Amino acid sequence: MAEDLLDEQGYLYCLGDIVHNDEEVQRLEARGLRIICHEQLAKLRDEAVLIRAHGEPPATYQMALENNLTLIDASCPVVLKLQNRIKTSYDKKEQIFIYGKHGHAEVLGLLGQTSGNAVVFESLDELLSHELPENITLYSQTTKSTNSFYNIKNQLETRGYQVNANDTICRQVSNRDKDLRRFAAQYDQIVFVSGTKSSNGKVLYQVCKETNEQTHFISNVGEIDAVWFAPGQSVGICGATSTPMWLMEQVRDRLLSL
Repeated sequence: MAEDLLDEQGYLYCLGDIVHNDEEVQRLEARGLRIICHEQLAKLRDEAVLIRAHGEPPATYQMALENNLTLIDASCPVVLKLQNRIKTSYDKKEQIFIYGKHGHAEVLGLLGQTSGNAVVFESLDELLSHELPENITLYSQTTKSTNSFYNIKNQLETRGYQVNANDTICRQVSNRDKDLRRFAAQYDQIVFVSGTKSSNGKVLYQVCKETNEQTHFISNVGEIDAVWFAPGQSVGICGATSTPMWLMEQVRDRLLSL
């Protein structure tokens, strides 16, 4: 969507990094993409602004109306469905707890559905540090581990809480687990390509690392170190959902030149 609009008008505003991959962001910025923050959005008038896949809270849409901004909404359908479910739970006066990363763009959008009243937590220990109600409505950021989510649910139930668990984890990420383990086991070395800001990149990297200790995390071609590899070794290349194919192909070409 961004590339089509850049072809049409030569520039485009985007609220936050379009993906959590610096190399791809830089490529699109060179084509005219202008990354802005919420403070800059508040000062913008009569422009088109791209909403990235992470989604936004209701306040962003209200600001767009007030500033005569056209929003090109590229929110992920999975995230939008999650936002709607959380809003419905909140309207029912349920006490909502969200398993997710503090400050993450998606999580801020989810919090906005509850006017900031949901509790966000990153671990079971953090959750248990709160005074918990008897009945808990549990949601998750879409890129969290399914195993961790269900472990938290089971631990809460073991402690006597009634848990309404809503598995809202994106299967584009979670379903990669089994295939990625199989992939990582096939090679002597794994090069995992991801932006450092990518939440699912961190999860999927750990999946590879657990399967193959010789897994190397890189963000760009310049981070490849020839000393990692021995002659004749096989190398598998994989990455996060936000890692562009052109970047993995660059990594492949660099490895073949060693």
